[in-house]
Amino acid sequence: MYAIIETGGKQYRVEKGDIIDVELLDTPTGEKVEFRNVLFVNNGSVTKIGSPHIAQSTVVGELIAEVRGPKVIAFKYKRRKGIRRKVGHRQDYARVKITEIVA
Repeated sequence: MYAIIETGGKQYRVEKGDIIDVELLDTPTGEKVEFRNVLFVNNGSVTKIGSPHIAQSTVVGELIAEVRGPKVIAFKYKRRKGIRRKVGHRQDYARVKITEIVA
């Protein structure tokens, strides 16, 4: 059984036991998280498609930790002008373990 959920403006395909990194959530570490924006659920034989969301379907997970993503380097320069600029960025994520899919 798997589902497609939407959170933080992005869509994720999840199954029970998956660990995903999503945008930061206002939940303390170790607490349960409910994703109510379920777009699609497949149970092997039965498929439900929402328009846009499936009513009374949730995906429940547990917030494991808040982590930082990989460093992304933005390097800007203008040729023959001596202008160079290097900026780094690391995005913060919430690591969530999916515990159950309620369809």
